[in-house]
Amino acid sequence: MAGIMIRNIRLINPESHTDEIVDILISKGEVTAVDLHSKSTIREIQADMVINGRGLIAAPGLVDVHVHFRDPGFIHKEDIHTGAMAAAKGGFTSVVMMGNTKPAPDNEQDLKSVLNKAEGEDIHIYSVGTVTKGLEGKELTDATALKAAGAVGLSDDGKPVLDEALVKEAFMKAKELDIPVSLHEEDPDFIEDNGINKGYVSKKLGIGGADRSAEIFMVKRDLKLALETGARIDIQHISTKEAVDLVRKYKELGADVHAEATPHHFSLTEEAVLKYGSDAKMNPPLRTEEDRMAIIEGLKDGTIDMIATDHAPHTKEEKGMPITEAPSGITGLETSLALGITTLVDKGYLNMMQLIERMSTTPAAVFNINAGSIKMGSPADIVIFDPEEEWIVGDFVSKSCNSPFVNWRLKGRVKYTICGGEVVYKDETIV
Repeated sequence: MAGIMIRNIRLINPESHTDEIVDILISKGEVTAVDLHSKSTIREIQADMVINGRGLIAAPGLVDVHVHFRDPGFIHKEDIHTGAMAAAKGGFTSVVMMGNTKPAPDNEQDLKSVLNKAEGEDIHIYSVGTVTKGLEGKELTDATALKAAGAVGLSDDGKPVLDEALVKEAFMKAKELDIPVSLHEEDPDFIEDNGINKGYVSKKLGIGGADRSAEIFMVKRDLKLALETGARIDIQHISTKEAVDLVRKYKELGADVHAEATPHHFSLTEEAVLKYGSDAKMNPPLRTEEDRMAIIEGLKDGTIDMIATDHAPHTKEEKGMPITEAPSGITGLETSLALGITTLVDKGYLNMMQLIERMSTTPAAVFNINAGSIKMGSPADIVIFDPEEEWIVGDFVSKSCNSPFVNWRLKGRVKYTICGGEVVYKDETIV
């Protein structure tokens, strides 16, 4: 007897460009058969669980290469277990944790400690190792040892690495090890008050804000280094039209460069700060409508090839502080897919295949993760969702609810998340 039979479901599988109504059989943690529903030879096979997929979409489990689970050091905001539950609810079966924890995973022992803790969770949890020791930007970590201990990439996310010679050395090592370097591109010399774009809104609030040059300057530097060294790099949470144009240019020149867009950067502009206060305070900040549309255009043409949440939970008390003192960030795992459907697919900017490619297949490929496809023999990591169902944002399973999207009506609801052949999330409305 097989484990799970999914019948009569629309399969979106970017790797094979499949968009068909199929039956899917899962057994022993793997996809064991995918048959066209109209010609299915597996439909009558007995299974422990049968899912009627009529009206639903099955896609490779989502892959988020940029999350903060705050563990160790800041577990009052989130921990690995609550982060994993939030991911599963959002349709994610694989996530990559960033290293701005305390201690940071800048050595084998601390990296293994956090990965060992993550092993017991229902989804696949990976981690970067840090680029520099203690996230201080002064001395490189032992990247070879970190990769051997399980790091899928390197990142000092939360902090830029300002020393150009150090960045170049890190790129060369990452190229040798065939791992990506994810980069937080904000030069503090251009920032008076972080998290708020320097412009109309910052002036209205009477604060200095973060100038767009903070991102542009560093993106330009790192793209040149990537082209020079051949390193695979990931420009994180891209926010400016100039940075999008630079990534497009360097991709055309042959650089192995990738870029992430967050759902908040393609859904909101700086004016959200006036409405939602510190819940719309981000690093890098929300910017102008022109920037938002440039990000969407980058997602359309593949310049930006990944969507990542930058899931950054904070407590209500922290977010309730004055805007110049409140921390930046948004809890994003539980709203990401629906924002992609509502903002991008429903408005005709992307089709569903492109959305899933940017949320699963490409992130998995960039970080060498065995995910992002549904085919015979692939891991049974699958998200099943209703692309038409509307719901109101709220009731987070994350420890935190710092989001400007609370009470928004979004389209697209996760019904099941299957990881390793087991149902790890089921929508509570399903009988």
